[in-house]
Amino acid sequence: MLKVGDQLPNFEGINQEGETVTSSALKGKKLVIFFYPQANTPTCTVEACNLSDNYSHLEKAGFQLLGISGDSVKKQKNFHSKFAFPYDLIADENHDIIEKFGVWQEKTTFGKTYMGIVRTTFIFDKNGICSRVIEKVTSKTAAEQILEG
Repeated sequence: MLKVGDQLPNFEGINQEGETVTSSALKGKKLVIFFYPQANTPTCTVEACNLSDNYSHLEKAGFQLLGISGDSVKKQKNFHSKFAFPYDLIADENHDIIEKFGVWQEKTTFGKTYMGIVRTTFIFDKNGICSRVIEKVTSKTAAEQILEG
């Protein structure tokens, strides 16, 4: 998993509108990249809505946000449209970005082991250096966790 002090990995992804988003275009502002397991599921929706509800506070603190999951562009578009999120959602069906950040890991739920996305938030400074990693994201207070750092 990416850690504090690491450089923002080079990546290219497709957002909910089918547009290309590159890591190089994101530099110059403080950046929050949050990885979530699946669009439109209860816990992921709570997290994404908390970030949306607190977007003005995050923006005032100088952050731009980007959400990434392994969902398709269509699923991201539906999720984005349903809740009118003020930030982009990236569809990473091949897990290229997910694996670069190291959040595709073995998980266990109800005794069953499988590979999946570990809910994690990365914060980068204006120079693209990772300044914080939030591994224990609390969906209901995700924005507060970001702002308290």
